[in-house]
Amino acid sequence: MSDSRHSPIQRKRRMLLVVEFGSLAILLLSMSWFSSQASAEAPISSAWLLIPAAASLGVFLSFIGLMYLRWVVSASDERRGRHKLIFVLLATSLLGVWVYGIASTWLSLTAAT
Repeated sequence: MSDSRHSPIQRKRRMLLVVEFGSLAILLLSMSWFSSQASAEAPISSAWLLIPAAASLGVFLSFIGLMYLRWVVSASDERRGRHKLIFVLLATSLLGVWVYGIASTWLSLTAAT
């Protein structure tokens, strides 16, 4: 057996993949369940939206973690600073898009009620 198969980075990568695809499954299942439950007479409570919000955050955070492992940890020492800067910019952008999406969804729901 090779040592790279059981390295700490490989274990982190495997754990992040499990979190990402588990969160994606929860997100898709909750959206499917919401579409079958929602009706004009009995709308779904806004609190139930915490499930897909948390699942989407899990997808985003695990994607960002995998991106960090791929771009920053595996970079050579002379390029690591540049890779970290690009990573921080991309991670901040991704989280900003997530926060904006969640906030605009929440505000549109509270304005409708």
